[in-house]
Amino acid sequence: MPATAHRSTRRTTPHTVRHAELLRYSIAPCPLGYLLLAASAKGICAVLMGDTPYAVQAELQQRFAEAVLQADDTGLSEGVQQVVRQLNDPQRPAQLPLDMRGSAFQQQVWQALLHIPCGQTRTYSELAAPLGSHPRAVASACARNPLGVLVPCHRVIARNGALSGYRWGLQRKAALLKGEADVQAP
Repeated sequence: MPATAHRSTRRTTPHTVRHAELLRYSIAPCPLGYLLLAASAKGICAVLMGDTPYAVQAELQQRFAEAVLQADDTGLSEGVQQVVRQLNDPQRPAQLPLDMRGSAFQQQVWQALLHIPCGQTRTYSELAAPLGSHPRAVASACARNPLGVLVPCHRVIARNGALSGYRWGLQRKAALLKGEADVQAP
């Protein structure tokens, strides 16, 4: 993708442009379609998946409407490589600084997701109980997770063991879980 900067469609003034956050991003093909990795000055703020480069770029623009987006394939190449390597070998998780943005409750859920070991799953109810919450609230927090794969919301399943909701599609969720289960098999 060419190195270009994209601004949101919001009305800008010299004051708002000066204070708009810059997010760098890179899009690359991956085993699950296309992967977009976006970074702020603090760390990785989005890992998005989709069927086309346009789809992942549109999702980034929607999620971070106030930011200035700048393609940076060179600067983010190591991060993209780490995430793709994790997709291919789930036992080798990417080691990237994260900039997790969400409500206090979403942050609690996302921290709990980070503690689900590779190759294992938890139900929404199992995650909700220690948080004193409802499974639907946990599902909502998972759906708002912008750090797919790095914050593994794909490891959360329905109480009956079925796959349920995944922001990037049940087919991708099934592929991620199968890849992790295959690594865990003796």
